Amino acid sequence: MKGGKLIIFAAPSGSGKTTIVEHLLKQEELNLAFSVSATSRPRRGKEKHGVNYYFMSTNEFKGHIKNDDFLEWEEVYRDNFYGTLKSEVERLWSEGKNVIFDIDVAGGLRIKKKYPNKT
Repeated sequence: MKGGKLIIFAAPSGSGKTTIVEHLLKQEELNLAFSVSATSRPRRGKEKHGVNYYFMSTNEFKGHIKNDDFLEWEEVYRDNFYGTLKSEVERLWSEGKNVIFDIDVAGGLRIKKKYPNKT
């Protein structure tokens, strides 16, 4: 897998990481793109597929797990999965971007372990 850097912001909910990520995404010289996570939970409010998350059924998510399609994933609550698709990172790298993540600490550590020279 070739490509740019992987920049991980991992912190507890409410700590301000989303605000920091949104600010960094506006800095054109950093050449950043946001990695949209996948989830099996239902959409909330005005969330949009492919913008806020890639929404999928629990069975679809489990199929991606079986096919090793995720860089990292976690079952947060029973049948409520979140993860980062390899295809999302590959898509952003193919656009010549550095990929920025807003994920939990465990997910960030899994990505760092898989790509120690990219993070």
